[in-house]
Amino acid sequence: MDLLLFFAKRFVAGKTAEEGMKAVKILNSKNIMATLDILGENVTDKKMAEKATMEYISLLEKIHEEKINSSISLKLTQLGIDIDYDFCKENLEKIVKKAIIYGNFVRIDMEGSKYTERTISMFKELVKKYGNSVGAVIQAYLFRSEKDVNELIKLNARVRLCKGAYKEPPTIAYKKKSDVDKNYIKLMEKLLLHGNYPAIATHDEKIINHAKEFARNNKIGKEKFEFQMLYGIRPKLQEKLANEYNVRVYVPFGKNWFPYYMRRLRERKENVFFLLKNLFRR
Repeated sequence: MDLLLFFAKRFVAGKTAEEGMKAVKILNSKNIMATLDILGENVTDKKMAEKATMEYISLLEKIHEEKINSSISLKLTQLGIDIDYDFCKENLEKIVKKAIIYGNFVRIDMEGSKYTERTISMFKELVKKYGNSVGAVIQAYLFRSEKDVNELIKLNARVRLCKGAYKEPPTIAYKKKSDVDKNYIKLMEKLLLHGNYPAIATHDEKIINHAKEFARNNKIGKEKFEFQMLYGIRPKLQEKLANEYNVRVYVPFGKNWFPYYMRRLRERKENVFFLLKNLFRR
């Protein structure tokens, strides 16, 4: 427990919204944007899902009051998709409507493959109603992701592209890192050329450099996309990149940090290696 807490303090901003916002203010002072995430997932009680909804609405109010540069990210299992699809959508719409009032933005995080279809379906419903106030996440290691990217480009949807952190079977996901990287670059180029302000979420410097070169060669302005990274991972690289490009850092906080990290560490051995590799890397 002590060792896990040691890890978590590096990668989680704290237990409260105030601690999360304090971390964002520090990032903002370095010309880095943020997206705040209240840790929590797999809620099976309606009252807990409603409580999470109100916490996000309150967070949007605090972001507005403090005038910090941060959007929000959330998981549909936190809002009750395991309970009922329509119940979850009602909760999500309450949050999106509040974000619109404040001129903010809601990113729907992607979870394990059992939620992929429902998450994308719900996102498509919302993006048709609320446009650029809501965004999705696509995981490059899934075979289906190219089809999803093509459909979301047609909807002019805002997409965050990541590699994927859940353990998935070889029937639906690439297993070799080289294959994941190849598909990531393919989808990234497509989003840079045809997407709506895509978020390139990676800490891989080879891919980052490829994105920069591809954008230059295709005359894609720096204002047309952003790089995204995780809180506590490669902070010096984040700062260096922010001197030239739009950079946003994913800042998680909340009392549920322990189950969140235990779940991630159990999910894939690659997640453990990733944290260990980056613990002392700047």
